[in-house]
Amino acid sequence: MESSLRIVPASTPKIASIQDTANSLGLHDTLSYGPRSLAAEVKSHSTIKDRLENWEATQDNLKLTIERNVYGLHAPMRLLMERKMVGHNPHMPALRTTNVHLDILMGRDEFLEPGDFMMPASEMTPSMDIHADMEKKLRM
Repeated sequence: MESSLRIVPASTPKIASIQDTANSLGLHDTLSYGPRSLAAEVKSHSTIKDRLENWEATQDNLKLTIERNVYGLHAPMRLLMERKMVGHNPHMPALRTTNVHLDILMGRDEFLEPGDFMMPASEMTPSMDIHADMEKKLRM
């Protein structure tokens, strides 16, 4: 848990481009900066996409930091411990389960997401190979 009162996620660090790593001749300096990555140069990141991906984590961090400042260190530690205990799911992997307890602790109990009521047909029918599902869950 990072202790910051940031409301909006931080912008992602700038990726070094060929202009940043060029030597006096205008070529990439491999000895100083390592091998050139064309994938990093071609891939363009949208700042709004990065911020939306980190939105929930930033909001959760803000809530935990405010809780720590108001109630002390025990409150966010207790909440994180409860989340970890509730998040552990020892049930059969073939059966579809919902974790209502974790939704309540995360504050998502009043939200309705498409995954809650729009399931593919493959998830609606239970798997018949329970042994294969257990092996996949236990990484055997």
